[in-house]
Amino acid sequence: MTAAHVNMAIAWPCIALFAAGGFALGLAYFASLLHSIRFSIARQAWSQYTLLALARIAPAGLFFALAARWSLTALLAAFAGFLIARQITVRSARRTA
Repeated sequence: MTAAHVNMAIAWPCIALFAAGGFALGLAYFASLLHSIRFSIARQAWSQYTLLALARIAPAGLFFALAARWSLTALLAAFAGFLIARQITVRSARRTA
C-alpha cells in the first residue's frame, strides 16, 4: 500500500464529517436567515438583525476556511452538504407558503 492510499484511507472519514458538518451548518444558517428575515419584515430590532447576520456569516466563513485548509475535496464536500441543506430548506419553505 502506497503513502497516497494510506492518506486517502484516513481522509475519507474526515471528508464525510465535513459533508455532515456542512449540512448541519447549512440547516442552522438558513434557520437563522429565516429568523433574520422575520425581524426585517417586522421592521424592528435592527441590532438583533445585524447580530444574527454576523452570527450566521462568521461561523460559515470559519468552517469553510477550515475545510479549505484541510483539502479541496473537504471544501467541496462541506459545500455540497451546505447546498443540500439549502435545497431542503427552500423546498420546505415553498410547501409552507
